Amino acid sequence: MDPLKPQDPAHIGTHTLLARLGAGGMGQVYLGRSPGGRLVAIKVIRDEITDHPEALARFRREVETARAVRSAYTANLIDASLDAAPYWLATEYVAGPTLGGAVGKRGPLPADTCRGLFAALAEGLAAVHAHGVTHRDLKPQNVILAAQGPQLIDFGIARGAGQTALTEAGFAPGTPGFTAPEVLLRNEVGPAADVFALGATLAYAATGRPPFGAGDPAGVGYRAVHEAIDLAGVQPELAALVEACVAKEPSARPGLAEVIAGCGVRAALVEDSFYQGLGALSEAVPQTPTVPPVPATPPAGPASPHDLPTAGQAPYGAHAHTYTPTQVTLPARRRGAPWMVAVAVGAVVGVGVATVFVLMDQGKGEGGDGSGAGGRATASSSAPASKGSGSAKGAPAYAADKLDRTLWHSAAGQCQLPAEERATAGFQIALSDPGDPSHAPGSRAFGNRVKIEFRDKYATGTLKPYYVTVSVKPPHDIDPDTGKPVEGLLSDNANVGYLSKPIDMYGADPTAWKAVTYPDDFQTWVNGKVFRSIPLTNDPGDWTVEWHHIRTPDDYTSVMCDGFTVK
Repeated sequence: MDPLKPQDPAHIGTHTLLARLGAGGMGQVYLGRSPGGRLVAIKVIRDEITDHPEALARFRREVETARAVRSAYTANLIDASLDAAPYWLATEYVAGPTLGGAVGKRGPLPADTCRGLFAALAEGLAAVHAHGVTHRDLKPQNVILAAQGPQLIDFGIARGAGQTALTEAGFAPGTPGFTAPEVLLRNEVGPAADVFALGATLAYAATGRPPFGAGDPAGVGYRAVHEAIDLAGVQPELAALVEACVAKEPSARPGLAEVIAGCGVRAALVEDSFYQGLGALSEAVPQTPTVPPVPATPPAGPASPHDLPTAGQAPYGAHAHTYTPTQVTLPARRRGAPWMVAVAVGAVVGVGVATVFVLMDQGKGEGGDGSGAGGRATASSSAPASKGSGSAKGAPAYAADKLDRTLWHSAAGQCQLPAEERATAGFQIALSDPGDPSHAPGSRAFGNRVKIEFRDKYATGTLKPYYVTVSVKPPHDIDPDTGKPVEGLLSDNANVGYLSKPIDMYGADPTAWKAVTYPDDFQTWVNGKVFRSIPLTNDPGDWTVEWHHIRTPDDYTSVMCDGFTVK
């Protein structure tokens, strides 16, 4: 809990703000007091992203979820404002440390306390599932150990039955180490995935260690899919129950009622002496707003991403308390330069809404004609959102550039995140070096150029247009002035990368290979100007290639991912 900053508003709606509970580049969560004196946690979406429909759709869905799920294990929705900026929601303020914070300070929980917590969280999830909602991001940081019992928080990426999935390029719901294999591999999210996360969360509570190890998210995700969970030192019966919950196949996991029965609790968790002692970790609640004095001389230099002026409108953040929400990296504002690639300066943000699209100005590219030729287009400040009629005139323009955390790793030989859309059964891809015959398709080491091909080998008859755009991105964020990795900051590239123009996979000969070549047929653009792609040798390492099914410049989903290594 932190003091309010001078630029924070004094009120949100009818609520008086008392302190900051959590901050992120996408916004802020405040502790507030209702007119009648009730403490509330107020989540506000930052005004800079209110024009992004995907972010607003997620926020509205979170409000709907909070309104629908009424449970002793969740914070109830108090109020919300969705008609105009600032958009916000207020829920009950739940006092208590997060499970992650408590284990960090006190160490692993005793086996009996773990069983009580296991049963209580399973009961809470069952109540959530009874409302037709899956949480999708259960983890130690999203469990508050309140005096009345554990509370599930952060339903920013929860999903109700029948709701349309809001997907982003390169983003799988959940947190590495707590996300089920079927979500990582196929983006299949259901109640069984919550059971997996429950087991992983209890493994952390019982050991004090990340359930599938720490380190690179790709490595953690790989271990979650292929390796056993870390339960060294855990009481055998408790370990067996956790292992059942984290079975690799969803159908092999127990139901929540079976989990509760397996815990064999005989007393209420709130009566457990160890659990009661964790309440001492709660922070004191200020009775009056805590605002530091305004300095006489403003600090020099630009404001940090967390200190941007709000002009009376608060930014948007995660749930109450200083927990660590699902994290993403947002690219910085782009500026035109001959080597134009967005520079993501590593501003890691915590979000309750899973992520947000960051769209650049779209260029008006030439439509795909099915020939497989890339070519450079003359771009204007906006791209037409045509639907693609099968002719060059009706083809979608170049895709917009949005947040994309998909990365190919040579160590694993695969991308760490699944495709957003299932490809056709006959979808084939190939990478080769057109200037070196020794680099046949299937090779993973390239020097100057890469030929990228795709086709549907099972295509027959007359087919509707299916436009594919290919993205190629370097392993690191690129300095737009030099066309090379940002000096002293080798952060992972969180952008789509350089793009080819859309090609109708079924144009001309439906089963023929369609091809583009990097860097010849790729470009990016900003503010109406086209910029060339960088040479491969500018950024040695693992490059990522994605094939996207594109419908309009703002509507496209990945269907396949691969990569290659530049020596």
